[in-house]
Amino acid sequence: MTGRIVILNGAPRAGKSSLAEAIRTRVSGRWLIWGVDAFNATLPPELLPGIGLRPGGERPDLEANLPELFGRYLGVLTGMATSGLDVVADLGLHTDYATGFDPLPMLAEALAGFAVYFIGIDCDLDTIMARRNADTQDGLYAAGPGVPAPVARWQQAVHDSKSYDLRLDMGKLTAEQGANHVQALLMSPPTTTILGLSSIDARSGQL
Repeated sequence: MTGRIVILNGAPRAGKSSLAEAIRTRVSGRWLIWGVDAFNATLPPELLPGIGLRPGGERPDLEANLPELFGRYLGVLTGMATSGLDVVADLGLHTDYATGFDPLPMLAEALAGFAVYFIGIDCDLDTIMARRNADTQDGLYAAGPGVPAPVARWQQAVHDSKSYDLRLDMGKLTAEQGANHVQALLMSPPTTTILGLSSIDARSGQL
């Protein structure tokens, strides 16, 4: 029996990693976390930020690597699920690249036939900036007063033209509360096709 795949899609510092850890420890199943940070930790420095390129055409010279990198990422993801493990993937999926690259068709093809739950992670900009300013990761995260342009672009691009099985506001919910909502979602059959052809979100609203 294949494992379930939960994809958490949201901007950096929106609360995905904390929620992923809460799912791993609180939701029934055998969960592994395999997201952008875990994958990028396997890459050589010259390919970074790997599949974490920011919206706005941050590094056009690196975008040619994206199809191969996403392919490798998805190969490991599906391998884990095929072996019967449940996987939570914390990602920041967008199409705002200089080359117009879109990772969603790759996900749709690779994950066809798997039990996939696509969850949008929201968080207000004030909370995101407070988290960024508290820990800039040695300058990795744009910080400072106001809202830097890269942060505003993330907030727009990451959810643009996407539909979800569920949306969680992790600026208002604790990680444990978010995990409880995910546990409830997993009690129902998966409905999403990744490309947004179906969505619970339109019926249930945002939590």
